[in-house]
Amino acid sequence: MDSHDQCASRLSRKRKFEYQEGHGTLHLDDLNQDLLEKVLSWLPTSAFFRLTSVCKRWKSVADSPSFKLACSDIPSREPWFFMVGSCLNKSVVFDSAESKWKPLNHPSFLQKDLSFLPVASSGGFICFRNASGNFVVSNPVTGSFRELPHTENQTIHAIVMQSTPGPYNSFKLVLVCGELPRLSFKTFNSVLDRWDDDNLLSKNHEDPGEIEEDAVYFLSKAGNLVVTNMLRSPSKQYSSVMTIKNGHEIVYFLSSSGTVVACDLTSRCFSEYPRLLPMWYEYSIDIVECRGEMIVVVLSEFFESASLRMWRYNEVNRSWQQITAMPPAMAHEFYGKKVDINCLGAGDRVLICLNSSDLFKYILYDSVGNEWIELPTCDMKGEPMEFMSAFSFEPRIEASV
Repeated sequence: MDSHDQCASRLSRKRKFEYQEGHGTLHLDDLNQDLLEKVLSWLPTSAFFRLTSVCKRWKSVADSPSFKLACSDIPSREPWFFMVGSCLNKSVVFDSAESKWKPLNHPSFLQKDLSFLPVASSGGFICFRNASGNFVVSNPVTGSFRELPHTENQTIHAIVMQSTPGPYNSFKLVLVCGELPRLSFKTFNSVLDRWDDDNLLSKNHEDPGEIEEDAVYFLSKAGNLVVTNMLRSPSKQYSSVMTIKNGHEIVYFLSSSGTVVACDLTSRCFSEYPRLLPMWYEYSIDIVECRGEMIVVVLSEFFESASLRMWRYNEVNRSWQQITAMPPAMAHEFYGKKVDINCLGAGDRVLICLNSSDLFKYILYDSVGNEWIELPTCDMKGEPMEFMSAFSFEPRIEASV
């Protein structure tokens, strides 16, 4: 019996469970349609695809618009990680609720144009961008998608996305463009279906730092030491996150020299944070949002050992503070392998994709329990699949673009 049949079998058994209170007995099938839909909406999303095989009544639930409305009332769902390989010719996710790899139906627009790459995600959506600079927002679970109006092709440093949970599933997409120190941002509003005008960002007058255009040593995907502008996994070249502090929306991205730039969209100004490591230091770096704050993840080598550490920035002291570090025994494996990291945050967890010519691994860090968990290898048709990066989203069948 495969996993899908087991799921259907479990659901069938659950239908027959009885609830006893006093002298009465209540079967699950005794619930009215509205209440049944509310109960079933709490199931993991992967179980929704098996509702049609349980019975006719449950099939009617799966096809009901009111069931999707009930699903939208669920405040959050365990994230799925949309995995990105060297070629985006198939869709594979890691289901964190069941700790399993799963294939998804490839969205039709990806079948027609393989130059589309994921660049941002939020809620139940992932945003893709192709070689021509066009944007498409999609629900990976249902395959529905929406092409955004064309916008002028500019030098982009950051692409971030925010979505509003609920039955309307609105979202906005923010681009930070220009050349340092002349930056601007523009926003797409899904409700208005249009891009706002460019908004200039001025340098924070309280920021004593200077914009540096020098090259930095970093580890490339091919495992070579490169001295040039930063080159990341193509899907992570716009690596950026957004946080909200004291009502201010702040977008963070990595500059070409490897420093962190913070853009306050509310005050329309930006600051460059002090460098974490010296220019001559070998390292790989990425930024994530975890538990509402921006975190920097750095993999470096020192004293014949590798170290993976996470840092937060103290605005008051203008200094970096270490949050945590991967256990040395775990990190030592990466020494001498010229490993590149691509990371993403999902609630209180951080997924770290580690790649080099010698290895590929995926580590899930739980910030609540301070646990580092290595994910199993993804085998499809008996062959291990290698991924360079990932994007997190909530698997929501009701999220419509």
